[in-house]
Amino acid sequence: EVAKLSMRVAQMIHDARIVALDGRRALVRVDFNCPVKDGAVTDNTRIRASLPTIRYLREKGARVILLSHLGRPKGPDPKQSLQPCATELERLLGAPVGFISDPLGPGAAAESRRTPRGGVVVVENTRFHPGEEKNDPELARAFAALGDLYVNDAFGSAHRGHASTEAVAHLLKPAVSGFLMEKELEYLGGALDQPKRPFV
Repeated sequence: EVAKLSMRVAQMIHDARIVALDGRRALVRVDFNCPVKDGAVTDNTRIRASLPTIRYLREKGARVILLSHLGRPKGPDPKQSLQPCATELERLLGAPVGFISDPLGPGAAAESRRTPRGGVVVVENTRFHPGEEKNDPELARAFAALGDLYVNDAFGSAHRGHASTEAVAHLLKPAVSGFLMEKELEYLGGALDQPKRPFV
């Protein structure tokens, strides 16, 4: 079953490559759940893992809007803001990265539209909103207003039925998987379908 899922995801990735991306807002669910200390990311492994998808979308002229959670906040908490992740992504890309502090604010969708072609914006921690883990449809609609198509590249969070991973995928079309998701599922599918022996 995992191998079959992997093949389906690979096909979705292929389909995404032929979609006209220039000027469109790609709402990308990434996993930036990184350790942060004194306002700085101390391990950027997960951010670096998202770079192939982000760079591909930028090269195609998409406006890249990134959603992620960080930690387990009980509400807005400056200590669990994604701002340090946005700063680290900016360093890795060597290009400016914008920040939307409130995706529910009246100007959030307009701000996403003002993002230049090839531009990148990080949206504040999805778990600042109680509806995220409840898969709230209203929150999902607010997230969907920030994009024209949806890309899930957060393998570590894909199993969760949250507003930014499940509900929003029903609202934006196409809804596809990114390169990290493809890589992880191909590896997992191969490990289970044709494992190298000896295998435990």
